[in-house]
Amino acid sequence: MKNLTKLVLVSSMAISANAMAMQAMDDAALSAATGQDGLNIGIGISKVEIEKLFIHDNDGLTLTGTAAVAGPPALPASADYNGGTSTAGAIVIKGNGKAGDANETKGIVIGANYDNAGAYLLASRNLADLTIDTDAGTTGTGGAFLNIGAQVSGLDIKIGEIGVTGSGALPTAASTSIRRGGVDSNYNAILSGLSLKTGPMSANIQLGAAPQGAMVKLNAQMVGGLEITNLGILDNSTKKGDGSGDSATNRAAGVIHLDSIKVADANSKNLTLNQSISVIGSDGTSAGYLRIISSSGPVDNYVKGIHLGSQGAASIGDVEVQGLQTYFSPAANVYTPGAVITISGH
Repeated sequence: MKNLTKLVLVSSMAISANAMAMQAMDDAALSAATGQDGLNIGIGISKVEIEKLFIHDNDGLTLTGTAAVAGPPALPASADYNGGTSTAGAIVIKGNGKAGDANETKGIVIGANYDNAGAYLLASRNLADLTIDTDAGTTGTGGAFLNIGAQVSGLDIKIGEIGVTGSGALPTAASTSIRRGGVDSNYNAILSGLSLKTGPMSANIQLGAAPQGAMVKLNAQMVGGLEITNLGILDNSTKKGDGSGDSATNRAAGVIHLDSIKVADANSKNLTLNQSISVIGSDGTSAGYLRIISSSGPVDNYVKGIHLGSQGAASIGDVEVQGLQTYFSPAANVYTPGAVITISGH
């Protein structure tokens, strides 16, 4: 949903920047332009790059328990010790520094998936096509609403290194930019990066009222399924020295590296998307949250090339999971196929 919102904003900016003059268009004018009342937007962006992405946690982690004491007398850390300092930290996605790599200096690179002679692209060859309509609705379903039908091309998404760092100082009136960033000397990598390839997707978004039952409805089939490649999970607790790995005192961080992960419907090459996304407001007793309900059916997973210790270590083999189905319980002893995910601040 966030990506679609950003695409709409980028499109709007491009239209504004190139228009010499703008005037209101009524439904009659729109009908003459498109053949149907409403508005169609084709987003012809071939690639999107992001240098760095920071997600700041402004109050950090609250300390619990007590740390170990070297002594004398030596005292171990308490069982509930978590090392929190209540100091702002951030998740960082940045370039991986590998010469010649697409993510050498860019944290995120999003482009079209040109695999299989363009089979995963929209017929328009746009990155996304939007169809926008307004409707009066009914009093029984909440009244008027804006409907956005979105068709998104197959994507080739490359994500650089992901890590954690201390947050930089907030910009002040004297600052020369709005950048906050992080503290480079306090950085630890947690993922070496990954790449995702998707097939075409569609979503329907309703703002205002939502007679479809949720703000965002995904109900489509991702042709070719979902593939994640070159995923590395880092353990910096084993790193020594500068982590270069060129001597006994400079041991590199340990890595669990997965060559690829493929996800598709059970006994299929494609992946069904059937999700409802809603933003739930506060009810006076609990804070609001984002809710995602998935009911897409069982899936097959194939993990290829599992390397323990480093990417260059010998693979322990592949792992295959067939017919994975999750359930959630709307009531005691009731099991509904799917999953419910809630996301909120704390």
